[in-house]
Order: sequence, then structure tokens, then C-alpha cells
Amino acid sequence: MGVRIKTLGYPSRTDAVLALRRQGISTAEIAARIGIKTTTVSALEHSAGRAKRAPRPLEELCRTVLFPIDVLNALGPHAAKRNMHPNRLARLIVETVSDEKMIDAVLDDADDLEGWANG
Repeated sequence: MGVRIKTLGYPSRTDAVLALRRQGISTAEIAARIGIKTTTVSALEHSAGRAKRAPRPLEELCRTVLFPIDVLNALGPHAAKRNMHPNRLARLIVETVSDEKMIDAVLDDADDLEGWANG
């Protein structure tokens, strides 16, 4: 986000554009009053709408992975110590191993790799 530029008594150009639009003023007139291009008016309106949209729910940004119940049961005491659900702990472990590039260290199976990615 750029520096806010006071415009027509409003804290920013975006605020000015939105206020003038609420008054029913056309894009061309808004551009003329502020001294910007009509395309800039449209861009400021668009970016203001994007900023107000709610973030996508976590469910839309994730995929389902099934863990065997015995694995989740084994995680139970460790999750309880951390005041979290075993599902959350499983997710945290996978995220950490992936983020820290520890997959090969955790699995220690480099000599046996013949999976689909290597074939």
C-alpha cells in the first residue's frame, strides 16, 4: 500500500473517490476533480473493494488428509499438553516438517526411494 495522499479534505485519494462515488458523481468527474486519470479512479475503487473482502476460509485453502485413528489417539496426550486438538497437532507437525525441510531426516528412507516421483 502506498502513502496516503490527502485529497479534497479526505484522508486519502481512495476515500475521496469512494465519497464522491457515493454522491453519484461519474468516474470522469471524479477524475477531473481529483486530477487523476479515469483508470486510476477505477483502480482505487477496485482496490478498496478488495481490501474489504473477507479472507477466504481456511477450509478453502486446505485439502483433506486422513490420519488413522490410532495415530490421532497417540497424539492425544501430546496435544493435550499443548492445549490443542490432536488434529491441530498433526497439522502442525506436518507443516513444521515441511517448512523446515525435514522430510528426509524424519523418514530416513533415502536408500529405499522408488516412489512415483523418482520413476
